[in-house]
Amino acid sequence: MPTYITLVNFTQKGVENVKESPQRLDAAKNAFKGMGAELKEFYLVMGQYDIILVSEAPDDVTVAKIALTLGSFGNVRTESFRAFKEDEYREIVSALP
Repeated sequence: MPTYITLVNFTQKGVENVKESPQRLDAAKNAFKGMGAELKEFYLVMGQYDIILVSEAPDDVTVAKIALTLGSFGNVRTESFRAFKEDEYREIVSALP
C-alpha cells in the first residue's frame, strides 16, 4: 500500500483537552483500520507541528476521508503527503528519460 506522512497540529480545543489525546490516538488508529488503512508510526514532535503520523492506505481518497474524519472532531488540523519509499524512488528515477 502507498505510504503517507501526515503533519498534525492541535487546535485550541485539542490543547485544552490534551490529557484526552491518548484516547483520541486510539480512536484514530481504529478509524484508520476501519477504512482499510494502518497507522504505522506516531511521533510527538517539537517545532512547527505537534505530531507526525506515518501511515499506509489504499489510495489518496482513503487518506482524505481519514483526515476529514479526524478533523471533524475539532481537536486537530492535518496536512497529508504521499511518500515514496526508497524502492519506489529508485523505480521512479530509473524510469526517467
